Amino acid sequence: MIILETIDTPIGSYAPDFELPGVDDHVHHLSRYRENLRAVCVISMCNFCPYVVLYLDRLKRIQTEFSADGFTLIGLNSANGNNDVSGEAEVGAVSTFENMKAFAQQHELNFPYLWDSTQDVTRSFGTISTPTAYLIDSEGILRYKGQIDNHPAHPLVEGVDYLKNAIAALFQGQEIQPAQTQQIGTPLIWRK
Repeated sequence: MIILETIDTPIGSYAPDFELPGVDDHVHHLSRYRENLRAVCVISMCNFCPYVVLYLDRLKRIQTEFSADGFTLIGLNSANGNNDVSGEAEVGAVSTFENMKAFAQQHELNFPYLWDSTQDVTRSFGTISTPTAYLIDSEGILRYKGQIDNHPAHPLVEGVDYLKNAIAALFQGQEIQPAQTQQIGTPLIWRK
């Protein structure tokens, strides 16, 4: 594993803008989403992360629940397919742009799924594992980062839904508490 320094965008600072290709064959700009929406949540994810798979249905429900209020999720994949240690490369789970398209279709993602092939955007957010959520307001300020909830393996168990609570607090003009939680999940492998 290669360890590289990340920039780690802190809460209350401007989120890194980006212009990245999506599985829909369009280029996506964070600034354009911010112009038209009240909030955007970037989710670091990849095709072979078991934690991402655990959260896919919850992420789609979050997208459905808040999209009418001016919100979107954006999946951001920077996984290094050449270093896939999950053993799933044989079944097409490794992260390539074509496999991302198949993954999005297979799982019927209802939000954009983007390819950060250089890992620059992911590194600038300070991502160390997948999935990690980054809630950004319409001004481009990072308002929450960390876990989606505190019960990854048990979607029906009552727990703390950090991301949903953060979105609701943001839309109600309330302080987001907690504004940051520890990143957990599959560690990222950086390219050389």
